[in-house]
Amino acid sequence: MQLIRSLALATGLAAAATAAWAQQTIVFGGSDAIGGTFDVQNKLFTKLVNERAAGKLRVNFIAGEQLGPDMQVIEQMMQSSVQMYGDVLDWYANFNKDFAVFGWGFTFRDADHVQKFIDSDIYKTMAEQLREKQGIRILAASTTQPRVLFSRKAVQSLADLKDVKMRVPEIKTYLALWETLGTRPSRLAWAEVPLGLRTGVVEAAEGPIASAYAAKMHEAAKFVTRTDHILSTAHITINEKYFTALSPDLQKIVADAAREAVLATRESASKEVDDIVAKMRKEGATVSSIDTKAINERAREAVAKMEAEGLWSAGLWQKIQGM
Repeated sequence: MQLIRSLALATGLAAAATAAWAQQTIVFGGSDAIGGTFDVQNKLFTKLVNERAAGKLRVNFIAGEQLGPDMQVIEQMMQSSVQMYGDVLDWYANFNKDFAVFGWGFTFRDADHVQKFIDSDIYKTMAEQLREKQGIRILAASTTQPRVLFSRKAVQSLADLKDVKMRVPEIKTYLALWETLGTRPSRLAWAEVPLGLRTGVVEAAEGPIASAYAAKMHEAAKFVTRTDHILSTAHITINEKYFTALSPDLQKIVADAAREAVLATRESASKEVDDIVAKMRKEGATVSSIDTKAINERAREAVAKMEAEGLWSAGLWQKIQGM
């Protein structure tokens, strides 16, 4: 009897999934904090598509980590149980190692430098490989805000990072970077970081300034250091099979909305950094700058070692420097 019930349930779920597909419903997964940079971006995309598709297509955006952390959402997208995802490009280093370069500190000079790389043939090849091998189509991508450091104690120099218990995302390059800088990296889901900082499970964390503010990192770790070690990216992706099954008019609506939402993210992100810093200070955080020369040099010195270990293709970092 239990087996019959299980089969009936599985059959019902499969039928529901098929019906959702037939009804042209997009399940859009995100994992950013509510009100964070990517949460706002993904909600804008949802609004644009739902308005323009006139009932032919509907986006159901599931905010926060209701579907799980980033890698789980990406895997669900690859399996077609979720059709879309929007966050940073760095996560795709788990499938194409060259995306790891987005997560190596001080690789890019400024936002325009990041955009030059995204517009380059090298990046386009990376994106095409992701589409062909993993069934993930990147609809739009750009740069957003710098990633900054949040810590329980003041960080004024490279020496202050030694042996700090540092939360980093589950991306190999991030682990390698913060090990190179002397910390002891630890993995926690993004939603768990504020509690981890308050309780001392971790002593420091880093992230894009707006998303970190939305997650109230500055309340859990009151020392905010403008390391600006990575210029974060923004993107929106879709399951390739789902996208190609859409009619040409709906494909255009989805692609156009993705580009508009990502562009809006870039424009708003660059304008709000100073406002967020002011809010953090008003709410009790100590926000300071740091001479990043020593940190920058340590990261640059490790590039050859990272390439020798195969974190990204040999020579890629240097090609980016020449752009």
